[in-house]
Amino acid sequence: MSAPNSICLLRLSALGDVCHCISTVRAIQRRWPEARLTWIIGKGEYRLVRDLPGVEFVVYDKRGGMTAFLELRRNLQRRFDVLLHAQVSTRANLIALLVRADRRIGFDADRAREGHGLVISERIPAANFQHQAEALLSFARTLGADTHGIDRAPPIREDDREFAREHQPEPGRAVLISPCSSHAARNWSVAGYAEVADWVIEQTERPVILIGGPSEMEKRVGAEIESAMRHAPVNLIGKDTLGQSLAMLERAACLLAPDSGPVHFAAALGTPVVGLYASTWSRRSGPLGSLEHCVDRFPEACRKYLDREPEQVKWGKRIEKPGVMDLVEPAAVIERLETVLG
Repeated sequence: MSAPNSICLLRLSALGDVCHCISTVRAIQRRWPEARLTWIIGKGEYRLVRDLPGVEFVVYDKRGGMTAFLELRRNLQRRFDVLLHAQVSTRANLIALLVRADRRIGFDADRAREGHGLVISERIPAANFQHQAEALLSFARTLGADTHGIDRAPPIREDDREFAREHQPEPGRAVLISPCSSHAARNWSVAGYAEVADWVIEQTERPVILIGGPSEMEKRVGAEIESAMRHAPVNLIGKDTLGQSLAMLERAACLLAPDSGPVHFAAALGTPVVGLYASTWSRRSGPLGSLEHCVDRFPEACRKYLDREPEQVKWGKRIEKPGVMDLVEPAAVIERLETVLG
């Protein structure tokens, strides 16, 4: 194909998938450095990638209702050579209708839903049991870009690294715990985190640092973990920005977390991740590069709650049942941490 002059990427959320799209952007920029690249992105997710060079961001605030939608339409009064429609949701499909493009590339039929196929004209190749990060990289490959050796790390500001140096004077030593996902059913127990955190402090003599957002739920869970522990962690939940959190992950020995954005941030930064999975399958949404460190009980959850093997359920299926994360045992988590921490 001839070199595209203008490319529009539509990926609004979530933070983990936006992190995966950094590789897609960099692969396209490496292949066509002169092309104008526009990214339609959610307001909160923009904070993660705002310092990516060479990208025009069109920020959409879904809480803005019709006003935000009309403002988005005003910002898209032009034509693109290519639309990369990398999200399947009703809201994203409506936004795709605002984008005028000669080529409209979206997901394959098996992964499309909610009218996604009606607003695209081309599809990425179908691939069974493909990790979500690889699926998003397929958009760059479909355009003809080589994705080998692409830097996956989100940009980090130097003042955020100064924050990390203050709280982690010795690099590669602290164990970070980000206990909460945006989906409550993916969260592990307070007792489990407390048991594992105490083991880290007692057996490895490493500091444990709790990180997370400013929501009341996250702050409550952090306080409950502290109360349940015999030793004192450093609790930074709600006290750092997203950029500071990235810098903390970059400097850490490893991260312990459920299926959530931070596992992908850490993995992209090259920090080992012990991911906790049962309601979702790490094979699809785990930390790429640390999948072998995950404690993954999704297969057992499929058998217990669905009476099926994991390969028999729809790819991307979630089992958000009460108690599903109790299938993750503290002893198995400690075993993984022993391997990661040496």
